[in-house]
Formats: sequence, C-alpha cells, structure tokens
Amino acid sequence: MPADFFVLRAWRFVLLTPLFFLSSCLGVLRPAHQFAPAKDVSEAPDYRMEDNWAALPDRPDSADAVPQGTLLHDRQRDAPVDVFFVHPTTHLGRGQWNADLTNKALNHITDVTTIRKQASVFNSTGRIYAPRYRQATLYSFFDEKTKNGDEAIELAYSDVKAAFQYYLDNYNRGRPIILAGHSQGTRHLTHILHDFFDNDPKLRQRLVAAYLIGFNVPEDALQVIRPCEDSTQTGCYVAWNTADWGQEYAPYKNSVATNPLTWTRDTVTAEARLNLGGVPSSFNRRDTRVVDAKVHNGLLWVHKPIRDGYPRFLLPGRPELRHSFHIADYSLFYYNIRQNAEARVRAYRMKMSRG
Repeated sequence: MPADFFVLRAWRFVLLTPLFFLSSCLGVLRPAHQFAPAKDVSEAPDYRMEDNWAALPDRPDSADAVPQGTLLHDRQRDAPVDVFFVHPTTHLGRGQWNADLTNKALNHITDVTTIRKQASVFNSTGRIYAPRYRQATLYSFFDEKTKNGDEAIELAYSDVKAAFQYYLDNYNRGRPIILAGHSQGTRHLTHILHDFFDNDPKLRQRLVAAYLIGFNVPEDALQVIRPCEDSTQTGCYVAWNTADWGQEYAPYKNSVATNPLTWTRDTVTAEARLNLGGVPSSFNRRDTRVVDAKVHNGLLWVHKPIRDGYPRFLLPGRPELRHSFHIADYSLFYYNIRQNAEARVRAYRMKMSRG
C-alpha cells in the first residue's frame, strides 16, 4: 500500500478515536528518543526552492481550490494583498520530533487537508504563500515532563521565521499582508507578529489583519498589535478556539476569543442565521446556518452542527476540554472568514487611499 495510506490512517486515528482511549495511549505518539539534532533535524529548508512551499500564487496548488458545487472562484491572479499562511500540525509520527520535508506522503496530507480546506478561504482576496516547515510532531504540545517538545517547537518556528524573512525579501514587494494560520501554525504566527511587527512601525502599516485561529493567544501575547474589535478594523488580529456549548477549559480563560459570526468579542449569542456557510470535510457543499456561536471564557461555544462533516477533535490528555471542534475551526465559518477577509482588505485600501 502507498505510504500516504498509513499517514491518513494515523490522522483518522487521532481525530476519531474516543477521548478516554486517546488519553491513555497518548504515549504511543511520543517519540522513543530524546530530542537530538542528529536524529530529528533534517537539513533546513531552502526557501529559494519552490518545493519548500506548499502554496505559491503563481503556480497550481491546493490553495487554489474552492469547494465543489459552489459559486466561489480563485482570484489570486488579481488579488490586491498577500496572505502568509502557516499550516497546523499534520506530523503525528513518533519516529522524529520534527517532520522531514522530503516525506512526500506527509506533504500530500498537508496539501489535501489544511492547504486545500483552510488556506483556500483567502484565495478570493489574497495571493497565498504557505511554507513547508519542519513542524513539531503532535506529541510536542503535550510533553509537560521534558524539554523535548519545546525544542521541537522552537526548531519549527526557526523555519517559519526564515520563510517569512525570505517572503519579505523576495516576494512581498511592499504589498499589504494578511497573516493566517491554525493550531501549531498560529503559535508560530503569534511569534512572527511579536518578532517582526511589534517592533517595526513600517511593517505594521502593511498588516491588514492576522487570523490566529485554533491556539491559545493570551491578551498579553503581543505588545503593540491588539485584538480586532469589529469586522473592518485593520492592523489587528482575531482568534478563537471552537468547543461544544457549555464546555470550560481554565487555561483558555484569558485567551482572546472573537466571534466569527459578528467579529466582536462580546458574549452575546450570535444566532445561526448569521452563519453564511460552513464547508464540511468533504469540501463539496455550502451549509448555511450550520452553527450559532458565543464567546465564553476564552472559548467559542457552538451547538451541534445541523449537518454532518464537522468532526470533533477529542483532545488527547485534556479531559477538561472533552468536546473540541478544533479541526472545524475554519470549516464551520468558511464563508464568514472569506467575506471578512474581503471586507478588511476593502477597509484597508480605503484607509490607505485617504492617506
């Protein structure tokens, strides 16, 4: 059987296995050795090579996709801004703490899942740049007893940082920028905002907005750039983590949470009629009014989706958050995100035209 079959099986195992079982067998995903460059660190990616990018705007790739059976179109050719997208964790293996970029099966999974179903949301208004990077394996984010996970995550960030610098030096050419990511990608983008934008007023002027989705972003994570307070504010960021209605998770209490149905941070329930359309994991339809949404204690609560195709991610080792829609953070609000990116770009361009 092809290698990508086994990678896909691993993905389905983590996404669909009951929590009580995953909690007890999380160790199965733990690399058997300590983090060591000799074992875990393949050669750093050379971002001059197109193969080290999951998406580039001037070639065919998964970021060009639109959901089947919809009227959406890829408009990257004439898009007025750039999107720098950092994908979430797709490396679940225990053989290495960090992914090997020559692993074609893993790259394929990244492309057909996160690039196709998340990055594509921005292809109506932005030219999408998405680097491949030596992502930390999933277990890194649950390694609380050693420094191995932290070292793997920092290595991954070093690649993202290098990719962003290469993008600025060779691709951007002074164009406005949207930053977008999910999960591990959001962790790295939060640091990009801190390391590049917080300290550079000229670069901040080019920031349309950042979509920091699917990771804990505390209120004090950034010094200058602040959360967006409405649907057209620019130079700011939005963030949310989607969970079943009524769930509590103390570590997220001070996290920024934006309601993607209203683009505010208040705790008023946004009715499902405001949901312009989710796109399920099959990527073949638009589901209007698929969920409502309410901000509560750093989480985004939703009731059960009215249609199938939005799987829960039963987080291993985290019984406090027993029903997370982590995998569906983008898909439940696909049309709202797409429309909002367009609205913020229009607002940004109008602001710049006024000087």
